[in-house]
Amino acid sequence: MAPSKVLAGARVVLPTGTVNGGRVIVDGTRIAGSAPADAETLDLSGHWLVPGFVDLHNHGGGGASFTSGTVEDVLKGIHTHRLHGTTTVVASTVTGDLDGLAQRAGLLSELAEQGDLAGVHFEGPFISPCRKGAHSEELLRDPDPADVRKLIDAARGHAKMVTLATELPGGLDSVRLLVEHGVIAAIGHTDATYEQTQAAIDAGATVATHLFNAMPPLGHRSPGPIAALLEDERVTVELINDGTHLHPASLELAFHHAGAHRVAFITDAMDAAGFGDGLYMLGPLGVEVSDGVARLVEGGSIAGSTLTLDRAFKRAVTIDRLPVEDIVTALSANPARLLGMYDRVGSLEPGKDADLVVLDAEFDLKGVMRRGAWVVDPQLG
Repeated sequence: MAPSKVLAGARVVLPTGTVNGGRVIVDGTRIAGSAPADAETLDLSGHWLVPGFVDLHNHGGGGASFTSGTVEDVLKGIHTHRLHGTTTVVASTVTGDLDGLAQRAGLLSELAEQGDLAGVHFEGPFISPCRKGAHSEELLRDPDPADVRKLIDAARGHAKMVTLATELPGGLDSVRLLVEHGVIAAIGHTDATYEQTQAAIDAGATVATHLFNAMPPLGHRSPGPIAALLEDERVTVELINDGTHLHPASLELAFHHAGAHRVAFITDAMDAAGFGDGLYMLGPLGVEVSDGVARLVEGGSIAGSTLTLDRAFKRAVTIDRLPVEDIVTALSANPARLLGMYDRVGSLEPGKDADLVVLDAEFDLKGVMRRGAWVVDPQLG
């Protein structure tokens, strides 16, 4: 077994606040409360030490797709995001036929059973054709609870979230079904009214899939889903902080009304994340990535992102001017709680997995540890 490690001297962000000159002790795969005499010490003075990032909504990266790739492709995508600080990732699908999605869920569930993934998120096919974004319209369908149940069963206990347009026929019954099975019901790609959104929240929906995107804009007479999702304490709102999906004022609005305790930063990444510009496929649809922005070849709709969570962190500090503690809450603690994993990940506390990220004074990533092993070694950077 590798010797225990003492990561010392950094500004350590804990649930109770930031400790200057703090230390985190790693013993095996876990964070420990005390260090043995033979522990190795790494001086991280001048750096930040934060929990590993948790991504609820991610379609791939490194040129590899979670939605269509082989096991090796999915592992490549997972590793790409680990290199950028995401130590816990949920694999998101896109709209497809039910049999194909069920088969994909089986493959992803194998990786969840191995501990490589935190679970599966089904984004589509139960979404509105009016707000389909980068989803194939001919494959969309109403959220029949029987069809929703088929996908849950295919994931063998690893379905974590399903995005629904809850105003469609069967939407509210499907929300109730998801709640009964311990799966997060997320409202997204929706054309719902304010009142319809309230009804879905009352039925048990607890997440807003990439708030503001793929839903009606906030209106002064017809407030739509955005107002209902922001005002309800039961809802966590996903935000894609890449500078393309959201204007900084919209992000500030979300933080102001929901509070940091109800925000989860996500990537909504596709294959090009951590890879580069070019032509890609997102499900059956062609995507062109130019200057880091992914858009459908036909129609030009935004098609996911090329974001990694270390970039979302730096942008939140340097452009959005958010407190570091709030950013850590949105990147780690909140998504970990939603996934029911906060006892293991999401904060730097004794007994939890030694998942952490080292950032320099400019908030550039310098180190990543997952379960006690360096993915990116700060001593080699």
